Amino acid sequence: MSNLNKNDLPTLLVTGGAGFIGANFVLQVRKFKWANIVNLDKLTYASNLQNLAELQDDTNYYFIQGDVNNSELLSYLLEKYQPDAIINFAAETHVDRSIISPHNFIQTNIVGTFELLEASKAYWQKLTSPKKEKFRFLHISTDEVYGSLSSTDPAFREDTPYAPNSPYSASKAAADHLVRSYYHTYNLPTLTTNCSNNYGPLQFPEKLIPLTILNALNGKSLPIYGDGQNIRDWLYVRDHCDAIYLVLIEGCIGETYNICGMNEQTNLVVVEKICAILDKLAPKDNFQYSSLISFIKDRPGHDRRYGIDCSKISKNLGWKPKENFDVGLLKTVQWYLNNSAWVDSVCTGTYQGWIKQNYETR
Repeated sequence: MSNLNKNDLPTLLVTGGAGFIGANFVLQVRKFKWANIVNLDKLTYASNLQNLAELQDDTNYYFIQGDVNNSELLSYLLEKYQPDAIINFAAETHVDRSIISPHNFIQTNIVGTFELLEASKAYWQKLTSPKKEKFRFLHISTDEVYGSLSSTDPAFREDTPYAPNSPYSASKAAADHLVRSYYHTYNLPTLTTNCSNNYGPLQFPEKLIPLTILNALNGKSLPIYGDGQNIRDWLYVRDHCDAIYLVLIEGCIGETYNICGMNEQTNLVVVEKICAILDKLAPKDNFQYSSLISFIKDRPGHDRRYGIDCSKISKNLGWKPKENFDVGLLKTVQWYLNNSAWVDSVCTGTYQGWIKQNYETR
């Protein structure tokens, strides 16, 4: 038995716990002593063990580098650590990368979820009461599986038909369907959450908000696709982590819960707000950061609007986002300003090559 069983806390096996949302969740769980953590992460380009450096002396946190496609490793970890729940964050998540190179998205998001479900089913079926009744498999997904909305369409609900428009969202939709099928076919006690766009500390700078912050600070162009009027709902990552934990402990098995920030903004407005914050926090003489904004050719299949109706989780579980977008964005910009060493460590030559490939040829 592992050294994580020194206390009476439950043990969670978290996959993808060194990435942006996963790391924030792991840090929150250990900060509030909600559970012990076993973190399985492949350590791809978007993962970073520096995200979890403060846990290096935590004896109730354990890290394993590995792939969710490795069925033998999954079985070994489940047997060794006997987790009370599995939370699957492991995923390739960047739409632009999925357009250029979809293979990794199919392998990790679909096949990896399948392998994790298979290993979880075999483990769960051997458990005895009451551990078997308490076990949960929580799958973290995205609002992008629902497709695109017009400016006047009602927001996505949990019963909105799936209509993914990119290889990324299609791979997540397929994974969601697999999770659903394991509940209905095998009675595996699954839960699924579909969230809107996350922002906050530790986000890899290929996504809009950190990319804008870092490009602006370095005097580089701030690329905006198309006319900049694409709309996203923005969810502060720590609000998301609170919601995930609430679903884990109080959610009804077999159910899906949409999680939103109640903050729909156009991409252009988001970039302009970042520029205004930087004008105050990192001013330059006779210069406004908004002068760096440039409009580039839209990406293929670019969804116009995402909006989420999260009344189900609000009504059934009592959750609502706490963070106001303007305050959360200010906190996020300040975090990147305060953590230049982290930024330098992730902005490698490989990252710079990707930025050039994706943006400079449009």
